Amino acid sequence: MKNVLCAVAGAAALLISAPSIAQTTLTVATVNNGDMIRMQGLTSEFTAKNPDITVKWVTLEENVLRQRVTTDIATKGGQFDVLTIGTYEVPIWAKKSWLVPLDKLGADYDVGDLLPKIKDAVSVDGKLYAAPFYGESSMVMYRTDLFDKAGLKMPDSPTWDFVVDAAKKLTDKSGGVYGICLRGKAGWGENMAFLTAMANSFGARWFDEKWEPQFNSPEWKKTLTTYVDLMKQAGPPGASSNGFNENLALFNAGKCAMWIDATVAASFVTNPKDSRVADKVGFALAPNTGLGKNANWLWAWSLAVPAGSKKVDAAEKFIAWATSKDYSKLVADKEGWAAAPPGTRMSLYKNPDYLKAAPFAKMTLASIDAADPNKPTVKPVPYVGVQYAAIPEFQGIGTSVGQQFSAALSGSTTVDAALAAAQSSTEREMKRAGYLK
Repeated sequence: MKNVLCAVAGAAALLISAPSIAQTTLTVATVNNGDMIRMQGLTSEFTAKNPDITVKWVTLEENVLRQRVTTDIATKGGQFDVLTIGTYEVPIWAKKSWLVPLDKLGADYDVGDLLPKIKDAVSVDGKLYAAPFYGESSMVMYRTDLFDKAGLKMPDSPTWDFVVDAAKKLTDKSGGVYGICLRGKAGWGENMAFLTAMANSFGARWFDEKWEPQFNSPEWKKTLTTYVDLMKQAGPPGASSNGFNENLALFNAGKCAMWIDATVAASFVTNPKDSRVADKVGFALAPNTGLGKNANWLWAWSLAVPAGSKKVDAAEKFIAWATSKDYSKLVADKEGWAAAPPGTRMSLYKNPDYLKAAPFAKMTLASIDAADPNKPTVKPVPYVGVQYAAIPEFQGIGTSVGQQFSAALSGSTTVDAALAAAQSSTEREMKRAGYLK
C-alpha cells in the first residue's frame, strides 16, 4: 500500500511540475455563409493537431463583416488575427502594407496548384497576400422540371432576352413560384455585385477613361430598367431585402425558377439535405446581350493576416490548413466531394471523384475562366475588377449607389431618379478624392 501511495504522489508531483502548453487564441472574422460555417464545424480537426492553438470565431453578415474588418485594419484595432476578405480588398490593402505576405504556408501547400485567375487576384508583385478558401464566378441556376413543363430549353449561354421571357412564363405567383430571384439588398458586394456584372453585359461601365461616372448613360438606363421591370413582374415580394442567403433559402424551398448568383451556391442547391429541389437543378453561363460580355463576376473569399499581428505563425498555420488540398479531402470524407470548397485549385477540377459528384463543376470553371478583371467591360475603363472598381473609394461609393438602386426596386424612387442620384453622389465623391477636377 505504501508503494502505491508513493507512486500516486510521484505522478501528482510530475503533473504539477510539467510545463503546460502555451495557448495562442486566434480570433477569426468570417462571413455567415455555408462554406465558412462548415469550416467552423471542422475546426476541431485543426486544434486536435495543434493543441497549443485555440480558435475563436466571429461570424458576421456580409455587409457587417466588411465594415468591421475594414475599420479594424485601418485603425490598427487588433481585434482579429485572421480576416476573411475578398479580391477587392487584397491588392488595395497589400499596397497600404496592411497585410502580411503569406510566404510560410509550408512546402506541401502547393501555391502552384491555385487557379491562375484566383491566385493573381490575391497576389501583388508575385507575392500571395491572402489564401483563397473558395473562388467563384456567377451563373444561372434553374429548375429543369419547370423548364420542361413549360416547354423551354435553357441554352448553355443564354441572352438576357431569353432569361426575361422565360422568367415571365415561369412565374406562378398563386402557386408561390417566382420566375427569377436576384439580389436586391443594398451593398457594394450585395446588389451592386450583381448589378455591376449585369451592367457590363449591357455595355455599361462605372467610369469612362477620365474617371467620369457613367450613370447618365443609356446603357445604365437599360440595365436598371430591365432589372427593376423583371423583378416587379417575375420576382418574389420584398426582393429589395434579399441578398445571397435569402435567395438561397428561396431557391432551396422551391420558390425560384431561376437564380443568377455565385457559383459557390451550386453545392447547396444540389444537396438533398439543404434543398427540396436538389435533383431538379441545371446550370448555364450568366446572361449576355451579344456584346461579348457575360454578366458574371470573379471573387474569392480568402483568409489573410493583418500586419502588426503578434500571432502570425499560428495564423499562417491555420490558414494553410483551411485552404489546403487536405482540407478539401476532409470535407469530402465528411460530407461528400460535392461539398468541397470550389474554385481555387486546379487539382480539384482534375479529380474524377469531384467531377462525378459535382454536376456544376465544369460550368463553375467555365464561368471563372470567362471573367476578366483586367478587361471587365465592353468599352475601355481605367479600373480593374469585374463587379467592382478596385479603388479604395469604391466601398463607400458602391454602397451609396446600391442604396439608390435598392430603393428603385422597392418602388420608393424611380429608375431615373435613382440613376440621377447615383451620378450626382459618385461625381461628388470622385471630385473629393481627386480623380476629377
